[in-house]
Amino acid sequence: MSRQVLQLGSEALQFLARPRTATLTTLRPDRTPHVAPVRFTFDASTGLARVTTRAGARKARNVSAGGPAARVALCQADGFRWLTLEGRAEVGDDPVRLAEAVARYTARYRTAPPAPPDLVVVEITVDRVLSLGLRPVRTPDQRVM
Repeated sequence: MSRQVLQLGSEALQFLARPRTATLTTLRPDRTPHVAPVRFTFDASTGLARVTTRAGARKARNVSAGGPAARVALCQADGFRWLTLEGRAEVGDDPVRLAEAVARYTARYRTAPPAPPDLVVVEITVDRVLSLGLRPVRTPDQRVM
């Protein structure tokens, strides 16, 4: 599967690099939203956002239950400025992917994430970006979102 990488402006990238808490919205099996505070990382070169969590956490269970079509929204806000990353998500426990997620988290937040025995990573392939108060975000076809 080819992945189109979103072209984010420098202001948006700087905003996403700040060590802030965000909210992750997933859908429960009954299709109602579940919103949870999370710490995350975003890799602009691949368009991949990562959230570490427990396998038994509601957010991980929601993504798993959604299968390959599971969509999520990850929103970071600072006052009236905000940026939301939307995309398809999957949960994994592959040691290499977990190590990458932990390393990126540690670099961003200057501390390692919690390490429960059932640690997993929710990987979000970002395909849509919405924002307010930041310079426009452009997709590969140069449409302003």
